[in-house]
Amino acid sequence: MDKEVENLDVKVVLCVLKFYKSKISPILPKRCRFVPTCSEYSMEAYKKYKFVKGTLLTTWSICGCNLLGGSGFDPPRWFNEASLLEE
Repeated sequence: MDKEVENLDVKVVLCVLKFYKSKISPILPKRCRFVPTCSEYSMEAYKKYKFVKGTLLTTWSICGCNLLGGSGFDPPRWFNEASLLEE
């Protein structure tokens, strides 16, 4: 999903996420239980669903990331889409 992004708002968010992933994330302890990680999930969501849906999916994902949450493969998909495993 490395297609060219045309929306300026999405480009800005992706720049912030890339900065976080390259400069901030490496100094934090590794504790993510999901694949993709939150930053990777967000980048995929913004590229696939644009700004509004990408923001909603990112927020939903971060809210689900807690000690009582699950783990495993969790790709970004809109709420009514089937997962890759269900297809």
